[in-house]
Amino acid sequence: MSDHAMMAHRTPAAIAGALSAMGGLDRAELLHGFGDFLLAESILDRMSLDRARRASLTTGDRLDMVLTKLGLVSEVGLVTALSKYLALDLVRMNEVPIEPVLPELVEAAFVRHNRVLPLGRRDGRLSVGVTDPFNHDPVRALAFLTGLAVDMRLFTAADFDKACGALYPINASHDDSRLSGGAEANEADVQRLRDLASEAPIIRLVNQVIANAVEARASDIHIEPNVDQVLVRYRIDGVLRTVQALAADLRAAITSRVKIMSKLDIAERRLPQDGRIKIAVRGIDIDFRVSTIPTAFGESVVLRVLDRNRVSLDFAELGFSEEHIATLRSLLQQPNGIILVTGPTGSGKTTTLYTALKALNNAERKIFTVEDPIEYQMPGINQVQVQSDIGLTFPHALRAMLRQDPDIIMIGEIRDLETARIAIQASLTGHLVLSTLHTNNAASAITRLIDIGVENYLLASTLKGVIAQRLVRKLCTACAGRHPQASFWAESFERSAPGLRSRGAADIRQPQGCADCGHTGFAGRSTIAEMLVVDDDGQRLILAKAADTAIERAARERGMQSMYDVGVRKVWQGETTIDEVLRATRMG
Repeated sequence: MSDHAMMAHRTPAAIAGALSAMGGLDRAELLHGFGDFLLAESILDRMSLDRARRASLTTGDRLDMVLTKLGLVSEVGLVTALSKYLALDLVRMNEVPIEPVLPELVEAAFVRHNRVLPLGRRDGRLSVGVTDPFNHDPVRALAFLTGLAVDMRLFTAADFDKACGALYPINASHDDSRLSGGAEANEADVQRLRDLASEAPIIRLVNQVIANAVEARASDIHIEPNVDQVLVRYRIDGVLRTVQALAADLRAAITSRVKIMSKLDIAERRLPQDGRIKIAVRGIDIDFRVSTIPTAFGESVVLRVLDRNRVSLDFAELGFSEEHIATLRSLLQQPNGIILVTGPTGSGKTTTLYTALKALNNAERKIFTVEDPIEYQMPGINQVQVQSDIGLTFPHALRAMLRQDPDIIMIGEIRDLETARIAIQASLTGHLVLSTLHTNNAASAITRLIDIGVENYLLASTLKGVIAQRLVRKLCTACAGRHPQASFWAESFERSAPGLRSRGAADIRQPQGCADCGHTGFAGRSTIAEMLVVDDDGQRLILAKAADTAIERAARERGMQSMYDVGVRKVWQGETTIDEVLRATRMG
């Protein structure tokens, strides 16, 4: 029996049980099953249902929303049908409480924004009325905030607005300036912040935000204050996704909790701060780099997830081809010289450098790194953290390292002429130097160094190679389907890159979306790179101060593949999409 057929045969009680557990069933399955339910109940005919599903696919709107937009079902009819399908009781206006329930925890802004209204508390359970039974995030948030099990009931939009207006009048604004004002905090303010951040609901909420991010394989957690809410967003596979909207009145407590965890000054709300957290998530120790900055509506907080267990330090697993791995290994076997990895922020440069260090690390070599910050701690490697506030800059650290008898030096980033000159001097005295730059392609790394003042004759004699790279999202292997225009794209790619056919038949796919990938169609990322090896011809071009276009053209004539070429190969093999390749290679 197909998944959709099974969905249609689920009993309302089973569906309600899963909803009560908040998230036991897949949202797409629930919505598809709802369409079948409407058909079985003769609320819709087959033609109307097919029309609604086509509109849903075209617009991206959910099926239940499309039904009312197209006028196929009235709002009251839709809510009544949802009530029966999901086995959720309807809320009658005479059941709305006279006063707000748990006002000390649930603020008006949260209720209005998320359209979820607490109705009553009994026997350790909280009853709430909602207008959208498929959006479980605010219900989960209430469970974390209150520590109670939450039961959902259904409101019509009109009844919800009436109830919300009666319980939370729009003019009864809550003044939270005591928490987020711009003035310097006094001792009472600080103690209040500590008390708020130490309350069990806030601790549970922040812990859950962090745990969910790790489980979703997020690279960053963004906690962003706005005028009437606090947005929680995760960056997953390079793309930000909003996962939660919390009441604005929670922003000071949430920020203070993160500050306490990262040992930052909770009284300082006027200046940016940086810190670090190390906590166990699901039994695994994970580091988080924390950054705060004041904004108009409070402090914005970003936590970078540094999960060493999740990062693969293997060139093949990162997405490098066999040819590129051979080139990398050849470069890394050089006894001295400079190897650069270049690309924009978030393109995987640091991971590539760490992978190179792992390949180089053995008992016969002494390896130093100077980083800002240290992202992952690597056994057997001497890692130095830049601390500019006490004078430990990149140049200062590099000069000290050269007195430590190193074999290999990794510089987190060449930011200025002084750092570049020390790197070149180190390579001239027998050291292998690895570093990064922010340039759009491999050839422009050469002209960038010359532009900042590096002598071209020194660069020509020390630079061994440049790797320019980007990250593209990989198609989810569980749900990716054949592209309807696969033949067209295959012919187009073959005309521009005739050698593709030698790599096997085209397997051009497109994203679909399933529970495994969070309905995005993508899971994980892969590297696309171009590798410029500086040979005799390359040295002559550097000495002649050739333009980056001339350097790139000469490298391609000698066999260098561009990032776009490598990306097209991954599209041909069904690993990613042409849209992803174009997005990545057009990044500035």
